[in-house]
Amino acid sequence: MSVLHSALAAQRLIAESPAWSLLRAQHAGPMVAILGAHLAGEDKRLPAPVLFERVEEDLALLRDHGLDLPQTAQAYCAAWREAGFLIRRAAEGARDETFELSEGALTAIRFVNQLAAPRQSVTESRLSLILERVRALAVETDPDATSRLAALREQRDRLDAEIERVAAGDFEVLPADRAMERVLDILGLAAEIPADFARVRAEMEQINRSLRERLIEQAETRGAVLEDIFRGVDHLAESDAGRSFNGFYSLVLDAERATAFEDDVANVLERAFADGLTAEQARVLRRMLPALQDSSGEIHDVMTAFSRSLRRFVQSQQFQEDRRINTLLRQALGEAMRLSEEVPPFRRTSLTLDLSAVPLDSVAVLRPHNPADSETVEDVTAREAPPVDVARLRELARASEIDLKELTRNVNDVLRRRGPVTIGEVLAEHPATQGVASVVGLLVLAEQHGAALTGAETVRWVSGTGVPRVGSVPLHLFEEAVP
Repeated sequence: MSVLHSALAAQRLIAESPAWSLLRAQHAGPMVAILGAHLAGEDKRLPAPVLFERVEEDLALLRDHGLDLPQTAQAYCAAWREAGFLIRRAAEGARDETFELSEGALTAIRFVNQLAAPRQSVTESRLSLILERVRALAVETDPDATSRLAALREQRDRLDAEIERVAAGDFEVLPADRAMERVLDILGLAAEIPADFARVRAEMEQINRSLRERLIEQAETRGAVLEDIFRGVDHLAESDAGRSFNGFYSLVLDAERATAFEDDVANVLERAFADGLTAEQARVLRRMLPALQDSSGEIHDVMTAFSRSLRRFVQSQQFQEDRRINTLLRQALGEAMRLSEEVPPFRRTSLTLDLSAVPLDSVAVLRPHNPADSETVEDVTAREAPPVDVARLRELARASEIDLKELTRNVNDVLRRRGPVTIGEVLAEHPATQGVASVVGLLVLAEQHGAALTGAETVRWVSGTGVPRVGSVPLHLFEEAVP
C-alpha cells in the first residue's frame, strides 16, 4: 500500500470511523468509562430507562470530582447514538427501546483498555499459537498426500513419545507465571469477540438493505434475486459474513466440544495459579461459553428474522408498491431537474401544498431553568429502611451466578474465630463482593445450614454502581460449619 493510499484511507477513517471519532471526542475519557462499564461487560444491551439511570449516577459522581458534564444522561445518550457510538433498537416483546455499543465503540474501548493495561512483552503462548497455526495451515493446504502423511506420522510419533514420558512420570507442570500468561491471552482473545459480533450484525443489516434496494431499483438483477428467494436460497447465509458466522455457530453449539470446554474451564479454575485471577477475570472465564452461545444465538435469530422478512417482502408483493413509489419519485426528480432550467427555484407559483405543520413559538415563551426551584427547604427526615422482599431478591439473583464457595469460606472463617454468628455479622467481617447477590447467597446458606430465629436484622452492602445499600433480612444463626 502506497503512502498516498494509506493517507487517503486514514482521512476517510477520520471522517467515517466511530472508533476514531470516539477517541478524539471532547469527553472521550468519561465516555469510554461510562459506556465500557455498562455495555462492554457481560451486559451487552440495556433498556433505555435503565441505561439513562445508570449514566445519570455516573455523571453525578464525575461532576462531584470536578468534571464539566453539563448535559443530562438522556442528552448524552442521544448524542452518542447520533455519533454512531450507540445503536438503538426496538426491544422484542416490550415497549422500551434498548441501547448497545456499535462495533466502533467496542473497538475504541478495547484499545483504551489495552493502553491502560498493556501486555508485558511478546508472550510465549502467543508465539506458540502462531507456530501451531502456521504449521496446521501448511499441512492442511498441502495437495501432496505423501508430505501430508509424513507430517501426520511425525505428529503421531511426538504424541507416542509424550505418552511414554507421562506414563513413566517424566513430565513437568506448567509454571504458575506461564499459566497465568496463557489465561490472560485467552481472556484477551475473548474480549475481541463482542466487536466481531457487532460487525457481523452490521454486515447482515447492510446485506438486508442492499437486497431490498436491488429488488426495488435494479431491474436487471431483480429477476435473479426473486428466483433465488423463491428457490429457497438464503442470500444472508450465503454471504461472506453469513458463512463465517455459521462456521462459528456450529462450533459453539457442538455439544461434545461445549461439554469438554466447560470441564476444562472448571479444571483450570481449580488450579493453584487461578488464585491470582481477579474475581472479574474468573467470572469471565467461567461464563465465556454461555456468553458466546447467547451472543451467537442472538445473531442467528437476527439472520433468521432478516431472511423471513425478505421472503415476506417478496411474497406479499410489498416490493412492487415500493418499486412504484421509487419510480414516481425518480420521475418527479427528473421533471424537477428539467423544469429547473426553465423556472428559477425562487419564482413564486400558484401551487398550494398541504403540509404537516410544526408549531413555532417565540423564544420568550421558553422558561429558563432556575436551580433554586429544586432547593430543599424542609428538614431532612430520617426513615428506617423497609424490610427486604426476600422472594424478589431471589428472583433478581437468578440472573447472575452467586459465588457460594466464597460465602461458605466467609461463614466458616467467622464461625471459627467468633462462634455462632448471624448474616449481618458475617457481612461485617467480609463485605459483600457481589452486592445484593452475596446477601441472597448468605440467606440461602442460612436457610439450609443455620437456625431460624424470631425477628429480623439490618444488613449493609454496596451495589454494583458503588452506592451503599441497607436492608432488613430474617434473623438466622450459623452454629456449625457449613459443609
